[in-house]
Amino acid sequence: EVQLVESGGGLVQPGGSLRLSCTVSGFIFSAYDMTWVRQAPGKGLEWVSTVGADAQLKYYADSVKGRFTISRDNAANTVYLQLNSLKIEDTAMYYCARGRDSTAANPYRGQGTQVTVSP
Repeated sequence: EVQLVESGGGLVQPGGSLRLSCTVSGFIFSAYDMTWVRQAPGKGLEWVSTVGADAQLKYYADSVKGRFTISRDNAANTVYLQLNSLKIEDTAMYYCARGRDSTAANPYRGQGTQVTVSP
């Protein structure tokens, strides 16, 4: 059974930082690109970042470029998202997903971890 479990969310002030983790099981982690997406209240899914299977290629949405960093540890079956210089508009539920499909059609997505940025 494929499982993806996110953690690390929380309440933080603008300008603060968080580190999100997503630990997976049930598939060969090192064979797949991994993606972070987010969903703000009342909005659709938004692609945030993707890391290649070998951790070399990394892609970011313009809205987070220079502030967020994606990484992975294939030995630990875990993908990370470091969130720095957080803004109120970063408030959302953050999900990790297997592969590059950032849409709701991707069946391999975790339950999410909430990030709230508030003064």
